[in-house]
Order: sequence, then C-alpha cells, then structure tokens
Amino acid sequence: MGLSNNDILKKLRVALKLRDDDIVSICALVDFKITKSELGALYRNEEHPKYMECGDQFLRNFLNGLIIHLRGPMPPKNKSE
Repeated sequence: MGLSNNDILKKLRVALKLRDDDIVSICALVDFKITKSELGALYRNEEHPKYMECGDQFLRNFLNGLIIHLRGPMPPKNKSE
C-alpha cells in the first residue's frame, strides 16, 4: 500500500527540518488555521486514541503554503500584454 497523507506530512517535516511553529505559520500563509495540538494528533501512531487522519484539504493547503514559504508570493500578472 502507498503512503498516507500523514506519512507524507511526516516525511516533509523531517526533510525540510520544520518545527510545529513553522508548519502552523506555513498554513497561515494560505489562511488555513491549525493548532499545535491538532498538528500533534497528525503525527501520532494510528492505534493511539487521539490519532487524527490527515485529510486531503489539510495536505493541499500545507503544500500551497509551502510553495509560498519557499518561493515567495506569486507576482501579479501583467494585464498590459
């Protein structure tokens, strides 16, 4: 079976050396609010009672915020062309 969204999030966190504060601020770049405790629930073991599955919407918003964090905001399009 392939990787779950939780696995992808964990691997990106380790590869980019991101802390929980970094992930919260990256999500804030795309107006997506998450708390540190909600984020901690995503990293828990699947058998843990407080485990939360990472949904597609969260992962999509995190990746969009990560693009802004790494590249900067998208420049405005030039309408004169």
